[in-house]
Amino acid sequence: MKTPLLLTTAAAAALALAGCATSPGYGSGYGSGSSYGGYNSANCRDCGTVTRIERRPDSSPNVAGPLIGGIVGAAAGREIARRNSDSDGRRNVATGAGAVAGAVAGNAIQNRTGGGNFYDVHVRLNDGRTVVMVQEDVSGLREGSSVQVRDGRAWAL
Repeated sequence: MKTPLLLTTAAAAALALAGCATSPGYGSGYGSGSSYGGYNSANCRDCGTVTRIERRPDSSPNVAGPLIGGIVGAAAGREIARRNSDSDGRRNVATGAGAVAGAVAGNAIQNRTGGGNFYDVHVRLNDGRTVVMVQEDVSGLREGSSVQVRDGRAWAL
């Protein structure tokens, strides 16, 4: 009878974790996927040069992973103890231990998958405008790089 409760708890935890996932924010940059005039030509409205790249830490709180991991760990510990012991004391200890282990595992998973740093990529476009793109990845970009701004980020040419 408690198995559906465990499954319901696990499903709710997974949904809550998915809802807390963050994606990189996009700056006030220009780039909507319109047609491009030619990547290296002066006609390329969305092309320009990187003038500055600033690294900044991710300011989102690191709470969802440990919280969801703790809930799932507590439920799993309680269920395992229920099947292997009739003692309420042992069930409580298993619930606490499962919560701690789940929180530690959830934090480690979130830290590995969460990225952590964002970059403000300042681009001076060929038409004179300046835009700032917020990106998690700046592979291939450095100050002075020729780029094209599209899909909310700067792409090296």
